[in-house]
Amino acid sequence: MMGPMPLRVVELPPPGEGFPWSLPLLRTTRSLDLDPRMTLLVGENGSGKSTLLEAMALAADLPTAGAHDLARDPTLDGLRPFAAAMRLSWTARSRRGLFLRAEDYFGYVQRHRAEQAALRAEAERVAREAADAPEGERRRRMGVFLGPARAADARYGGDLDHRSHGESFLAFFRARLRGGGLVLLDEPEAALSPLRQLALVALLREAAEHGAQFVLATHAPILMAFPGATILQLSDAGVRRARFDDLEAVRTLRAFLADPDGFVRRL
Repeated sequence: MMGPMPLRVVELPPPGEGFPWSLPLLRTTRSLDLDPRMTLLVGENGSGKSTLLEAMALAADLPTAGAHDLARDPTLDGLRPFAAAMRLSWTARSRRGLFLRAEDYFGYVQRHRAEQAALRAEAERVAREAADAPEGERRRRMGVFLGPARAADARYGGDLDHRSHGESFLAFFRARLRGGGLVLLDEPEAALSPLRQLALVALLREAAEHGAQFVLATHAPILMAFPGATILQLSDAGVRRARFDDLEAVRTLRAFLADPDGFVRRL
């Protein structure tokens, strides 16, 4: 059963000089009303989707899977004053959650790989140093390092490195989308085939039913079809509620699939 909605309203800073204060949508939009389960931010490149997500993540102080936590991420330094000027209205403040940009996942896998390798190297060092110790004692000492390594493999259903990128991405989500909270995802479809995108929709739907609240920035019609989602269309004219069937990405994909040869010839 869904718990209380963590984040209800995001009040935006007034427009000003310089990015991101100069985003055109700020001229007409003062706040975003979020859905208790799924809010989708859609729009063309440059419309402000990623900027808003990053600022919301900073304002909410969410954990991240990136190479840095948000407080130390140098790529977000220019957004910090903007995020500090945001106002978040919570029904029930949750410290659980996640902020993930598609590109951050590569850094996460690299860090995970390095941590696993370091733990196993330490276990091998202990085994060499305790070669003359009783077997039980040697196993106990090695377990200090092998235990966390095996627990991480169990958490993700195996070694993330031994799967395709899309498969490991889904394994990561299965493990991290437990326990509810606010989850902000920026273009999570980037690593996924259409079938894997459908699998992600199923994972997101299950997590939402167990108390998670999602805000996604996406260009993928499959994710835009999330059942019952609130879709916010971002453009120079501001932010407006939109219907799935009216979205440009959906209309374009339908036109292409109806006549792919003719569509390409007309480009």
